[in-house]
Amino acid sequence: MSVVVASRRAALLVAAAGFFLLTQSHAQAQWWKRAPVDFEECADTAEKAATKAEKTSALADCNAKFAGRRKPGGGYTYYDFLQDRTFDIAGPNPTPEEQRKIDEAYTAYLANQRRSNEAAQATARQQREQQEQQVQQLQQIALRTEAERVPVPVERPKVQAAGPRQKGAPCTKGSFSCEWPRLSESLNDLKKLFSPTPSKPAKKG
Repeated sequence: MSVVVASRRAALLVAAAGFFLLTQSHAQAQWWKRAPVDFEECADTAEKAATKAEKTSALADCNAKFAGRRKPGGGYTYYDFLQDRTFDIAGPNPTPEEQRKIDEAYTAYLANQRRSNEAAQATARQQREQQEQQVQQLQQIALRTEAERVPVPVERPKVQAAGPRQKGAPCTKGSFSCEWPRLSESLNDLKKLFSPTPSKPAKKG
């Protein structure tokens, strides 16, 4: 009887020891398979994927689960691409309070963008109006300059043609205009006296 009891106790001890070892082994396996705590740890696990497709899928999964990224000095940072800026957060994902502040910052960002756009449009409109005014001023200056360059037509003075004195016109004695008609007639008479009259050619019989 004592031998049977001893054997039973020994079997129970062996079973207990085996169960303990199995529990420890299972616990260690669970420790190695625990969920990652942040993006960096998740990405390290994804890099060990067997295929490129599995790695890409795992990295996309990590990016969807964790919005924050580790900071070198501790803590995390969250990048909001809508505002193109980062926010410091305590954990791997923003808390509700942190998310509220991020949303408020985005609302202010939109308001600033709207004011900046309105100011830029007003400046562009003002510059366009100034350019139009300058063009109009240059056109007016060009028209005035062109008008000054064109000479105003001046009426030519009437010049009396030289020639025989008109009848009834006053004549100053000794002036060329009065003496020229008489001298011209005398010269014509002298030419007729000294110029022989050309003979007509004889008719052939």
